[in-house]
Amino acid sequence: MLEIAGFVVVGKQIGALATVALVLASTIAGAMLLRRQGFSTMVNARAEIEAGRDPSRPLAHGAMTIFSALLLMVPGFITSIIGLVFLIPAVRDYAWRFLKSRVSVVSSFGESGFRPRQREKTIDLDTEDFSRDPNPDSPWRRLKDE
Repeated sequence: MLEIAGFVVVGKQIGALATVALVLASTIAGAMLLRRQGFSTMVNARAEIEAGRDPSRPLAHGAMTIFSALLLMVPGFITSIIGLVFLIPAVRDYAWRFLKSRVSVVSSFGESGFRPRQREKTIDLDTEDFSRDPNPDSPWRRLKDE
């Protein structure tokens, strides 16, 4: 509803044709940004890994920029404004600081570089504890036969 109201307000101010042109320009800009940023994100992350640094920040910034491009591609002025706000590096830094404390990282980063984190708990089974043969007493097998 807000997007429709935005179209009405902008259309009254600049005219219907100019409003449609703005929406099309926003969609084209978003598509171009999405194409450029998709490759750039992977290149930046790979460069960080090869340099022995943590790639989480460039990946997060790339993801937020891709999100911005998608918002720009959605027809509407409110989504385009939100997309443009997320293109500002200071806003992305703030969002990354906010998200970083709430996201669990599955890898560790140390002096030797980026590597998968070792699991804290290992379950060791003996050969008799595990078998690949079907269990005839399984309740799931009984359901199939009935």
